[in-house]
Amino acid sequence: MIELDGSQGEGGGQILRTALALSVVTGQPMGIDRIRAKRPKPGLMRQHLACVQAAQAISGAQVTGAELGSQQLRFAPGPVRAGDYTFSIASAGSAMLVLQTVLPPLLLADAPSDITLTGGTHNPMAPCFHFLRDAYAPLLARLAAGQPAPLALTLKRHGFYPAGGGQVQVHITPPAQPLQAFDLMARGAPRSAHAEALSPGLPRTVATRELQALAQAMGWAPEQQRYGSARQDEGPGNALIATLAHEHVTEVFTEYGARGVSAEEVAARLTTQLRDYQRSVGDDGGGAALGPHLADQWALLLALAVWQRGGQARFTCSEVTEHLRTNTEVIARFLPLAWSIAQGGAVAEVLVRRRV
Repeated sequence: MIELDGSQGEGGGQILRTALALSVVTGQPMGIDRIRAKRPKPGLMRQHLACVQAAQAISGAQVTGAELGSQQLRFAPGPVRAGDYTFSIASAGSAMLVLQTVLPPLLLADAPSDITLTGGTHNPMAPCFHFLRDAYAPLLARLAAGQPAPLALTLKRHGFYPAGGGQVQVHITPPAQPLQAFDLMARGAPRSAHAEALSPGLPRTVATRELQALAQAMGWAPEQQRYGSARQDEGPGNALIATLAHEHVTEVFTEYGARGVSAEEVAARLTTQLRDYQRSVGDDGGGAALGPHLADQWALLLALAVWQRGGQARFTCSEVTEHLRTNTEVIARFLPLAWSIAQGGAVAEVLVRRRV
C-alpha cells in the first residue's frame, strides 16, 4: 500500500484527488493520513467525500474512512469500469474537481463513459467549467494525437456558491492508442482575447462595470466584452472570466464577486492575473506556455502520456506553485516517473521522464 501524508506540500485536497485517480489507474491500494491538514477545516469536506465516492463507484474499491471530517482514508481499488454515472454534491462544492478525479482512469477504460455532475460549476479555489472546456480539454485532445477528442463538456446549468445546483454533462472517449506526450514550451502568437461576465440574480450593471473596468485596464475593444448566458434563476452569483487564445494554448483566468467587493475590484484582480501571465517572458523572448493553474492540472495528464509511451516531455509555465510541486511528488509515488523543475527568470521549465 502506498502511504501518503496529507500535510505535505500544499497540504490540501489536491493530494487526495491525484492519489485517488492514480490508485484507480494503477490498481495500487493507498492510504492517506492527515488529510487537508493545512486547511482551516481539515479532513474530508463534502466535495472531497464526493471525489472518494466517485472513485469508488468507477472501480468497486474497498474504502475505510470515507466520512465527513475524516482525516484518514484507506482505498483499495478494483478494475476501472466504464459506464454511465451521476455524481452529485449536495452543496456548492466543485463538481469540476470530482470530474478531475475520475477522468484519468476513465480515459484508460475499455469503453466510453457518460457522466452527469451536479454541484458547483464556478467556484473560488477550483477550476471552473469554462477553464475545463476552453483550456484543459483542448490540450487533452492534443494528447490523443489525431484520435477523437477524449473529453466533451456541456454546461446545462450554472452553479455558484452558496446555492450550487449546477449541472454538467460529460462524455469521455478513451483513445484507441496510448496518449502521445508532446513538449509545450511557448504559448505562441496571440490570436484573440475576450472577457465574459456572469452575474445571474444580480443587476446587469454589475457585469457592465466589471467588463468596462477590465477593458479599460487591458485596452480591449467593446467587441471583446461579453455578457454570459447564465439565467437569472441560476444565481445569485458572479464570475468574471478572461480567455486568452494563443497559437499553442488557450488560457482562462477567473475572478469571483463577493459581498462587499466592488465590480471594479473584481476587474482589478483579474487584470493582475492577466498581466502576470503576459509578463512571463523568458530570455529567448518566448512567453511561458501555461499559467499557474493550468500547469498544475496539466502535470497529471502529461504524466499519463509519458507513462504509457515512455520517453520524456517538457512544458513551461509562468509560476511554479506549491500545488504543482506537490502534484508532481504524488504522481511520482504511483508512476515510475522523475520530475525536474528549473526556474529561469519569469519562466519555469518542467520536465517529466520515465525512469529506466
